[in-house]
Amino acid sequence: MARRSKRQQPVNTHLESAHRALRVLEVIHRHPEGVSRTQIARETGLPQHYLAHAIEHLVRTQLATPIAPRVYAAGTSLKLAENGRSGGALLRETLAFLRDAVGAAVYVASYTDGEVSITQYADSPTAPAVHEWVDFREAAHASAVGKALLAQLHPAERREHLDRHRMEAFTPHTITNPQVLFTELDTRPPGEPLLDLQEYALGTVCAAVPIPTGTEPECVALSLPTPDPHKLQQAARVLRNEAIAVLLALLVGGSTPTPPRETTAPHAVIHR
Repeated sequence: MARRSKRQQPVNTHLESAHRALRVLEVIHRHPEGVSRTQIARETGLPQHYLAHAIEHLVRTQLATPIAPRVYAAGTSLKLAENGRSGGALLRETLAFLRDAVGAAVYVASYTDGEVSITQYADSPTAPAVHEWVDFREAAHASAVGKALLAQLHPAERREHLDRHRMEAFTPHTITNPQVLFTELDTRPPGEPLLDLQEYALGTVCAAVPIPTGTEPECVALSLPTPDPHKLQQAARVLRNEAIAVLLALLVGGSTPTPPRETTAPHAVIHR
């Protein structure tokens, strides 16, 4: 199994933003009747710039709701979590929101016990999930999800993973050279999504953003059943900007949920 020590620890602005939002959420939770922005700033010590962004994210994901000018209370999603429903329910609602925002199927994945694992997803008839024609555990090098998870590993862990899972060519676009893959992972500008440009399946493109919570590498991803580069660029931009919503759902829920039960797509649910 891949070792868990000395993981790559890139600057994670999503995690920092999520932690700031959680500080705001804690204040809102302490004031069930509502709390002013001035009081939130006083109790969190956050500068106005960070405070405004945190509140914006919380309101957009319905973890907080404005009840008067510059006054906020717990939102419907936070009440959902407080009323004893599972963190998985909160995450599913967040993914449904993100699916509609990006106009594509979306996924959460983690690197668990040395393997790529899709832990949750949201699709629809107009945003179909990717058909898993090759086990995703065997296709980390060819998928956006796999790349986003491998990018968070130490180089030795990556090599160990590829020793167990050969870099097969699934399409003419698949990267099969480890050095080329590692260069792509390590030269990605901070915050930019990892891409799969028809590397797993012809006609499908994907994007993924790392969202490590501090335990296992995790990511959020989308897939589009069209190779349109402009549409992918637009969807990837929204995914990058809204990744904090998924990270917040994971942190508020307390843990990553177990894999979903099969519903509309039997062996096919996931990703890339």
